Amino acid sequence: ILVCGRYEGVDTRVEHEYADLILSIGDYVLMGGDLAAQVFLEGILRLIPGVVGKIESVERESFQGPFLDYPQYGLPIEWKGKKIPDIILSGNHAQIDKWRTQEAAKKTLLNRFDWLRSSELNEQEAELCKKNIPNHYVALMHSRVMVADKVGHTTITSLDIHDIARSSKTYGVKNYFIVSAIEDQQKILKKFLDFWISGKGKEYNFSRYEAVCNVIAAISLDEIVEKIKEKEGKDPIIITTSAKDYKHKKKIDYYSQGMIWQKGRPVLFLFGTAQGLSNEVLDRSDYLLLPIEGFSDYNHLSVRSAAAIVLDRFLGLKPKKTYIETLDEKLKNNK
Repeated sequence: ILVCGRYEGVDTRVEHEYADLILSIGDYVLMGGDLAAQVFLEGILRLIPGVVGKIESVERESFQGPFLDYPQYGLPIEWKGKKIPDIILSGNHAQIDKWRTQEAAKKTLLNRFDWLRSSELNEQEAELCKKNIPNHYVALMHSRVMVADKVGHTTITSLDIHDIARSSKTYGVKNYFIVSAIEDQQKILKKFLDFWISGKGKEYNFSRYEAVCNVIAAISLDEIVEKIKEKEGKDPIIITTSAKDYKHKKKIDYYSQGMIWQKGRPVLFLFGTAQGLSNEVLDRSDYLLLPIEGFSDYNHLSVRSAAAIVLDRFLGLKPKKTYIETLDEKLKNNK
């Protein structure tokens, strides 16, 4: 039985007394629950065997797996200068299925990464996603940062090298750059890296060796951009982070992956040390991420913690129980 509310909804006491489940069809407000009930019925009844002619039509559509439905085409073959892809007309069903899966993955990554990351991906699906996500890079700036209200340099620390390298490896970051224009700091960093990427480092701690192998020393942001361009053939999209309320022309949140990825360019995250990146570096970025905040006014995370949080929010998977599993549990508990 569906009980449809009007105006401000159903009396809370009635909900608590009678409702086995309270449903919402989306993050918006309607004038009544009757339309919401119709939408719910339209979505749920088609899953009952016999309502839709072919069961395959229900099994392979949006929200029945990690990917949205693949692009659909009908006749004519050419419409307003746009043609149906040749693969669809080939008659090779194996290749058509492969193409549809690839296109479904791309479509989901660009439009509903929130849905995809909440799904439980098998190994094949995860590999397909990785192929369609642009390469990401991380850089930790020890030069061109704010030190006591002046632009200066900071000391490289082994903790930041290790921990950010491990975070970068976990989230599939291509390379982690450590930037210092100070010659002595570069020598210290070289000595550190020489040990960890050697046989001794590999034997001492293999997982640490794997992470540190992706670390690259650099003397400037320009050098990083050039190295990425050499690898990728394109300039990276530069995304900066800042704990302060910096007035940047383009601020983005942690739900903007599709908008960034559809540009088809590599992505470079810049993190600062000391009191953060200088205005010169922030001005050079394409986007500024909103600050990481909690329910307090304290905002002084270590850079290695901030890097881990940013990478998890932007690239991390967050699988959760399916709606049906949650509903089954609720019904069992009510019984």
